[in-house]
Amino acid sequence: MTVFSSANAADMAPALAPEAKPVETQSGWTFTVAPYFWAAGMSGDVGVFGLPQVHVDASFSDILSNLDFAAMVIGEASYERYSVFSDIIYTKLSNDATTPAGVVANSIGVTSKTFAGTLGAGYTVIDGANGHLDVVGAVRLWSADTEISFSGGLLGGVQREDRATWADALAGVKGNYFFTPNVYLTGWAMAGAGGADLDWDVMAGLGYKFNDKVSAIAGYRALGVDYSNDSFVFDVVEQGPMFGVAIHF
Repeated sequence: MTVFSSANAADMAPALAPEAKPVETQSGWTFTVAPYFWAAGMSGDVGVFGLPQVHVDASFSDILSNLDFAAMVIGEASYERYSVFSDIIYTKLSNDATTPAGVVANSIGVTSKTFAGTLGAGYTVIDGANGHLDVVGAVRLWSADTEISFSGGLLGGVQREDRATWADALAGVKGNYFFTPNVYLTGWAMAGAGGADLDWDVMAGLGYKFNDKVSAIAGYRALGVDYSNDSFVFDVVEQGPMFGVAIHF
C-alpha cells in the first residue's frame, strides 16, 4: 500500500500545478513543490522467500494500523512548453505476531519497505486559455524490501531479508482545465513496463487556486504494478483518495 501508502511517487505536481498566471523567475522557469497524502488500500498477490504467494486485500485503515513512516512529495520545473517532474513515495510498515507454543520462536516481526521514485519530462501539445494537455515520458524506480526476524525460541536472533529493485518506462498524458479562475480539473494517466510486466498510474482531482503561489487538490489515485522475479512477487493495485497542497515559486 501506499499512504502511500508509498505511496509513492507518482506524477502529482505535473497535474497539481495550475498553469494560469504562473509565478515566473527572471529566467522564465516556474517551479512547484507539492507534498501530499494518499490514503490508499492495497489488493493483489505478494510472495517472498520462495513461499507460496499470499493474496492481500487490505483497506487503508488496516495499513494505517501498521504504518511506521510515510513520505510523499512531487516537484516540477517548467519552461514554456517543456517540463521536468518527479514523484517520490516511501512507506515503512511493520507488524509483530506471537507463536502458539513459543518453541520455534516467541514472536515474529515483519517489516516491509516500499520506495517508488519517478522522474519524467513533458511537452505541452494543447495550450489554451482555460488549460493545457501535455504528453509525458518517465522512468519509475521501484525498491521493495521485506524483513522477517525471530525472537526467542530455537530461531531467536535469526533474521532474513528478501528484496527487489527494478525500473519501468512510462508514457502518457497529464493536464488541467479551469472552470473558473480558481477552480480546475486536473489529472494524469500513464502506463508502461520494464522490470515489471505492467506499471500504470492514473489520477483525477479537483483543485482550488487560492492565489498565484498556493493551490489545494483533492482527488482519487490508482496505481498498479505487476513484478515477479524468482521467489519475489509484487503484483498489487493501490488506490484511494489523495490530498495535496501545491506551492508555486
